[in-house]
Order: sequence, then C-alpha cells, then structure tokens
Amino acid sequence: MLVGIARTIILYLIVVFVLRIMGKRQVGQLQPFELVIILIISEFAAIPSQDTSIPLLAGLAPVFILLLLGVAIAQLTLKSQKARGVICGTPALLINKGQILEDQLRKHRYNLSDLLEQLRVKNVPDIADVEYAILETNGQLSVIPKTMRRPVNPEDLQIQLNPETLPYTLIMDGKIQYQNFAKAGITEEWLNQQLKNAKITRAEDVFFACKDSHGQFFYQLKQNDKRNE
Repeated sequence: MLVGIARTIILYLIVVFVLRIMGKRQVGQLQPFELVIILIISEFAAIPSQDTSIPLLAGLAPVFILLLLGVAIAQLTLKSQKARGVICGTPALLINKGQILEDQLRKHRYNLSDLLEQLRVKNVPDIADVEYAILETNGQLSVIPKTMRRPVNPEDLQIQLNPETLPYTLIMDGKIQYQNFAKAGITEEWLNQQLKNAKITRAEDVFFACKDSHGQFFYQLKQNDKRNE
C-alpha cells in the first residue's frame, strides 16, 4: 500500500516536471503534437503506478523518451518554417471581408454554430461587423473587426496618455512581498506610509495590496476587518 502511494507521488512529481519543461501553455493553446504527447505521457505514467510489478525506471523510460521527442519537435518547429507548417498546420481564413467562406468551414470541419459561438466570445455578435476571422493552428479564432466597428482608442482622439507600468503585488494574504520592492521602485517606509494614510495599523489585516499600473496604491482588507476602504 505504502509502496503504491510512494510510486504515485513520485510519478506525479515527474510528470509535473516534464510538463514544466515542455513549456508554459494553457490546454487551449497547445499544438496538436503537444496535446498528443501529454496524453500519452499521462497514460504511460499511470501504468507503473497501478502495477507495482513494473520497475519504476522501466515505467519512466517512455515518459522521458516522449519528453525528448516533444522538445525536439518544438525546436524543429522554431527553426524551420516548413516543418512548422507540416506539424502545426497553417492558419485558415474563415471570414473574408464579412463573407463566410463555406469551403474553409467544410475543409476544417468547423460548423457554423461553433463560428457564431466564438464570435460572441470575442464580443462580436454580428458577422457583418467582421472584416476577417482566422482559425489559428491551436484552434483559437482570431477576429479582426471592420474599421468603423473597432473601439475608439486615445490615438484616434489624439489624446496623449502617460505610459502604464507593470503592477506589483506588495501584500498578499497579510504577508509583505519584499521581493517586489525593488521592481516597484518603493521602500518599506513608502509602504508603511501608504498603510498609515489608509488607517491600517497592521499589514496582516490586508488581504491584497499592490502598486497598480498607474503607480497608485490599491488595497483590499480581509473580510473579517470591519473598516471600509
């Protein structure tokens, strides 16, 4: 029993390590070859955890072979455009200047209901407002609205805005994140002054605090703290 639990934990940690090496992507952003490798790795990892008669190293060998294969294919697709086209495919135009390309829908087995659903997800409910819709190689739909239907931006209005910066977390669940001070360009004294201005005596009472993209101090108290922000 204990041996089976130990083997399962070891296999879990190794599979997580393998997935980390393969790169940080969400499931919906995986290329087909990456998804296939992950599914096969999961299957191979399950076998030695269920059958303790199989040596652990023998069960892990296929996992590491698939890892090397995945890394090799990824490197190949990075360096060769032809290989990338063969392995990952190429983007497909589904809507061209407001017209749905039926032959492309049939070719990629993408039905009209799926297309309309993805347009709604992209906040473009009307096909007439779409200039181009492109089916990417990972299955995501990229939508380019018509010029007159695009949101107005400051450049259109000739408004000059100050550039935004990255937001940095300063307090998380009552714990001060000292490692972000240098990146945010602040000191502990600055943070203490901000807390004092907000009438907060203890950082432990703060659920979340950050220096936002506009350089302002934002905070939220823990729910058991009765004070208003």
